[in-house]
Amino acid sequence: MARDSLTAPPAGRALRPPSAQDRAARRRDLARLAPVAAVYGLAQLVLAVPGTGLGWDETVYVSQVARDAPAAFFSAPRARGISWLVAPVAAVTPSVLALRVYLALLAAAALLLALWVWRRLLPVPVLALAGLLFTGLWPTLTYGPQAMPNLWVAFAALTATGCFLRAAADRSDRPALAGTGVAVAFAALMRPADAFWLVLPLACAAAVVPALRRPALPAVLAAGALTGWAPWLVEAHLNYGGVLARLHRAGEIQGGIGWHPAFWDHLRALGGRTLCRPCDGPWSQPLTGLWWLALPLLVAGGLVAAYRGTELLRPVLVATVAGLSLAAPYLLMVGYAAPRFLLPAYALLVLPAALCLARLPGASRRHPFVRTALCLALAAHLTLQLLLAATVAARSRDMRAALTAVAAELHRRGVRPPCVVSGEEAVRVAFRAGCASRQVYGGHDGSISSAGITALAARMPTVVLVKDGAAPPRWAGGWRPHPLPALPDGRPWRAYLAPSARPAG
Repeated sequence: MARDSLTAPPAGRALRPPSAQDRAARRRDLARLAPVAAVYGLAQLVLAVPGTGLGWDETVYVSQVARDAPAAFFSAPRARGISWLVAPVAAVTPSVLALRVYLALLAAAALLLALWVWRRLLPVPVLALAGLLFTGLWPTLTYGPQAMPNLWVAFAALTATGCFLRAAADRSDRPALAGTGVAVAFAALMRPADAFWLVLPLACAAAVVPALRRPALPAVLAAGALTGWAPWLVEAHLNYGGVLARLHRAGEIQGGIGWHPAFWDHLRALGGRTLCRPCDGPWSQPLTGLWWLALPLLVAGGLVAAYRGTELLRPVLVATVAGLSLAAPYLLMVGYAAPRFLLPAYALLVLPAALCLARLPGASRRHPFVRTALCLALAAHLTLQLLLAATVAARSRDMRAALTAVAAELHRRGVRPPCVVSGEEAVRVAFRAGCASRQVYGGHDGSISSAGITALAARMPTVVLVKDGAAPPRWAGGWRPHPLPALPDGRPWRAYLAPSARPAG
């Protein structure tokens, strides 16, 4: 059968010097996969990069390595991986545009690498379609150029699972074995908890499935996870009194880890909400969630198609189980929703979904309208996702302009480095003003006592920001109020300036 068909490529080949036929096949495969990555990179540069500002979480991560701003408080659930990933740019230039372009190009390259790993396991046309399905989602487009860890866990999960399957099928494939450990370590650096839910199904598969039993695989999975977890574990002992204490605090910040089914929340968040907490609004844009309801059906169809072509069953089944494992904690144990949480699951579940879509036209040759209907549905889906990505980017641009105006106003009122900002939006305002952000104990980001911030205010310009006409904290009761430029939500807010903040004469 021709290499271009939807049959599986030969797996388990011993490594040997590539022949002319192998090189030609690689060129054909690259010609199919590289355009998907290139279009993804271009879409980010057009839609998600121009004029967008750093989000709240992004600011925390970037500030850890930024050249010109003090580090924001780093709370218990966070890991250092994304900060280290952006360090080559953030430590050199404060330009958000440079950071965005760097991450967008890096994300496109990571997508190509992750799909390339799978070319010996699944047909390349299926991989290209899977890449299109994944990168066509508005969260994938939005978070590609952002300094957030979830998408990088997605690329790592896709790469780790592919390398795991290749290493199990061919014991001479040492690059795949090494790639499994490196990808797991990378996922653990980004999101330690996600790495656990990735390793769990792979380790179980290596123990239960005879064809996947290879003594080196569990060892590599464990070594990769421990390597990636090491910085988080060391920091837990140094700053939190141990691993269990840090896990407990991380659970508190996330609202408590327990039985919290959040399917409905995740569905509503797909209308362009980057965070749905609390997620108590109506489902006002049902069209944006139809693909989410269709995804389980497509995954099931992909499994059926893989079962009929037995050479595809193992990789498709392992990808499905790993994807469900990565989705389970966010769907069942976290009581709120953010679309980025499920990106690692989507990266794996689009593989069986793409296989289903690729097989449907062939299974319906007597109904030529099926192909046309599928193409129209896919085009409508992608168009809607692009519109949502553009909407999210527009909100980011509006917020960047507003916060820049606030920082400039504070600067005119005497809040200049070294300085301290507390209260509403303190992290982002402080970063733009070159100040340190400090929150008084009692909230998720409490890092200083009221006496401590009062002492700082006596030595350096300090300001607390409040919204909706709220009164200032008791420790700032005597500070002078000053109205601030409005934020995009239109709510009034003001700054309370310590006596140490004096406008330049």
